[in-house]
Amino acid sequence: MIFCVEDDISIRDLMIYALRTSGFEARGFNDGSELFEAIQNEDEKPQLIMLDIMLPGEDGMVILQKLKANPATRKIPVIMATAKGTEFDKVIGLDTGADDFLTKPFGMMEMIARVNAVLRRAGTNEEEETIIEIGELNLNVPARKVLVAGEEVVLTLKEFELLKLFMENPEHVFTRETLLSNIWGIDYVGETRTVDVHIGTLRTKLKECGRYIETVRGVGYRLGSIG
Repeated sequence: MIFCVEDDISIRDLMIYALRTSGFEARGFNDGSELFEAIQNEDEKPQLIMLDIMLPGEDGMVILQKLKANPATRKIPVIMATAKGTEFDKVIGLDTGADDFLTKPFGMMEMIARVNAVLRRAGTNEEEETIIEIGELNLNVPARKVLVAGEEVVLTLKEFELLKLFMENPEHVFTRETLLSNIWGIDYVGETRTVDVHIGTLRTKLKECGRYIETVRGVGYRLGSIG
């Protein structure tokens, strides 16, 4: 089941029609209050939520924050739709936990392709009962907890996913474009500074272990040898 939150009824009906003809079940909602009422009353959570930013009442960013703050809904993938298409909206939305972005006007074939891509990632990224330890770094995947020399540090969703990717692949060099594709799930042509900003904040939060994340000049980043 795909939930579509869009206040323009003509766009919403088109999205629902496209999803249903592509084999998905879909339901539409005008605003956040209708969405949360459905989530609360339904026995089964949606597979994915299509969420417009510009909505009556609470905007899409506020709704996204509420979804990701609630343990019952934080794992539901969210694709944001916006008429703005600004880098600021994308960075804030993706850092809050959005899985992808669609900029209006978008084609229905593009929407279906992105829905399928996000659902594939969600299916292959199910959290395992895994604890990874490298040097003084301890990453508890199911608890989404990170310890630095025994002290817990609080990371954003994207910072956690970056660190997890590095710790699962020590010594592997990731280009900025690869990191954008793997963590943000979206092609940010010319916007690789998003990665640099997140790497910078991640290093700061990891304190003395921040040095583990090495810059490979002209290429990207890796988790280097610990010694």
